Amino acid sequence: MANINVSLQILPKIPGVDDIYPAVDKVIELIDKSGVKYEVGPMETTMEGELSELLKIVEEAQEVCVREGAIRVISMVKIDYAPEGVTMDEKIHKYR
Repeated sequence: MANINVSLQILPKIPGVDDIYPAVDKVIELIDKSGVKYEVGPMETTMEGELSELLKIVEEAQEVCVREGAIRVISMVKIDYAPEGVTMDEKIHKYR
C-alpha cells in the first residue's frame, strides 16, 4: 500500500492537571520512536506512512495518555488517502 497522511490531535483529560503538554510530549515521543516521517504543528501532528502502521500509532497514543494519568482521551484524526499515495511534501513544499 502507498504512503498516506494521518494527522492526530490528542486531548487527554487528566484529573487535577491543567497542563496536558507533558502527556502530549509522550505521544510525540511514541511517534518519533516509531520511525515514521512526521511533522509537529501547533494544533496537530501529521504522520506519513502506511495506513495500518499509522492507525496502530493512533491506538497506542490513547494508551500512552492513560499511562500518563488520563481518565479520558479525545482524539481528532484526519486521513488523507489516495491509491497512488500522498506525501506531506506535495502539500507544503511551496511554502518552504
